[in-house]
Amino acid sequence: MRTIPEKETLTIEFKSDRNCFPDKPLVEEVVGMTNAEGGEIYLGVEDHGEITGVHKKHKDSIGLQAMVANKTVPPVAVTAALIEDEGKQIQKIEVPKNLNNITATSDGKIVKRRINANGEPENRPLYPYEIPSRLSELGRLDFSASILTNADLDDLDLSLLSALRSMITMQGGDGSLLELTDEELLQSLHLIQMSNHQIHPTVAGLLLIGKPQKIRELLPTAESSFQVLNGTDVLINKQSFDPLLVTLPRFMDYFAARNPETEVEEGLFRVPIPEFSRRAFREGIMNAFSHRDYTILRPVRVCIEDDGLIISNPGGFVEGVTIDNLLTVDPHGRNPLLTDILKRIGLAERTGRGVDRIFEGSISYGRPLPDYSESTSSNIKLFIPRAKADVDFIKMISDLQMQRGGTISIQQLLILSYLQSMRRLTLEEFSQLLHLPVSRIRPNLEILVELGVIEAHGTRNQRDYLLSQDVYKMQNNSFGYLQQTSTDESALEKKIMEKAASPAGVTTRDMISSLNMSKGQAYRMLKHLVDSGKLTKEGAGRSTRYVIRKE
Repeated sequence: MRTIPEKETLTIEFKSDRNCFPDKPLVEEVVGMTNAEGGEIYLGVEDHGEITGVHKKHKDSIGLQAMVANKTVPPVAVTAALIEDEGKQIQKIEVPKNLNNITATSDGKIVKRRINANGEPENRPLYPYEIPSRLSELGRLDFSASILTNADLDDLDLSLLSALRSMITMQGGDGSLLELTDEELLQSLHLIQMSNHQIHPTVAGLLLIGKPQKIRELLPTAESSFQVLNGTDVLINKQSFDPLLVTLPRFMDYFAARNPETEVEEGLFRVPIPEFSRRAFREGIMNAFSHRDYTILRPVRVCIEDDGLIISNPGGFVEGVTIDNLLTVDPHGRNPLLTDILKRIGLAERTGRGVDRIFEGSISYGRPLPDYSESTSSNIKLFIPRAKADVDFIKMISDLQMQRGGTISIQQLLILSYLQSMRRLTLEEFSQLLHLPVSRIRPNLEILVELGVIEAHGTRNQRDYLLSQDVYKMQNNSFGYLQQTSTDESALEKKIMEKAASPAGVTTRDMISSLNMSKGQAYRMLKHLVDSGKLTKEGAGRSTRYVIRKE
């Protein structure tokens, strides 16, 4: 039975060794893998997957490991092992991913393994202009902190410093910055740096307050565009190289003009509901500009179209960040200096959890979740669907926030959102949906149960959750609640009646301990069975028990 993979992928490579595969291309394969995602090389397997066996020269696993280490810079510590499959010996070479730097062959060749247009893996050169991008992904280089030695103070629009101070005041930024002189402000935010006894702007400085013509000349990758489409008709198409201090407020104004609101009544108040969350949009564009790869010649693009809002930026997710862990991974970005500046002046989320606000903006209105599924290794694409708000869900969240005296966590919002749409979920299903361990989810579920927003049904090992009966009533959907609970109620009632038929009867404590019911659920079930004439209550206080009612 075959034990090795069937075909090549980004992390699996086959190499024929019938004619003794040369060391040089083998080392290049190792370099390409370690500069990408790492992986496994199977020496002795044809490209189409046929196992033909390893050459006798390559049966020395220790020697093979030493050869690779000696011919790579920095040395790559591969693990080689001779294995047997389909009666033939194969050399399996495990290549670690380089998480700290870029690897080259000892003669200076740098390659990276990628998937080509035909969907097949291949090694391609890592060109000089791509090296800063790769180092940024690894967190080894802050491109935004680079000093532009071919620019000077005249290339900054210092008249924008007054707008910068106003922004700090209005956005609740770092108030201590307002006490500084203009020169001190530039230095404190690292918009300028001294090099060879001369003052030069940093990349972040030029991006924030640079003159447009100089941005176009020195940072041609810093273009941005805002589009509004109606079907195939282009209503707005604005492109520019303006500094961020001009671009960001302008994009907010463009967005506000195309984001109408409706109102719903909430008690004595009218609550405005926008088509898109303003807060989510703001965090979306902040992320796009602060985490984009400024070495790639492609603009940050914002587009409002018929089915939703798109915010895209060049550069994939940085190392360690994936679509699955967006809401849980420790925050870190591609341009730390630029991100820090935007936080200090009050434009970006100070905790680094701006993505939480993006999701919160959709969930709070009962709309579909933001979608990053079209993102690639070279481009991040955020899509926020245009959808009708769920008024019942909005009221539930509003009531819960009033009850708690503040906001609720993003994990709790996601739990409620999934239950609103999927009706009933187990702890394990929540774990798969939220990409979190059950130990992180269980406390949030318990809090929501205590608040009376959700209910737990079933035994401890088979427990699942749904919105509470009170929530269904508030949403005028009592029948929906009955549909979700009727099967549970029948099964539990049968177990209670079996226990009640014993000489000792059944107690509330029995139901809590043996049937894993909550105290409230046990009380409600027993009251129902007594009221319906199936059980009789005997005793009082701690001695209370319930027995089958005799005719």
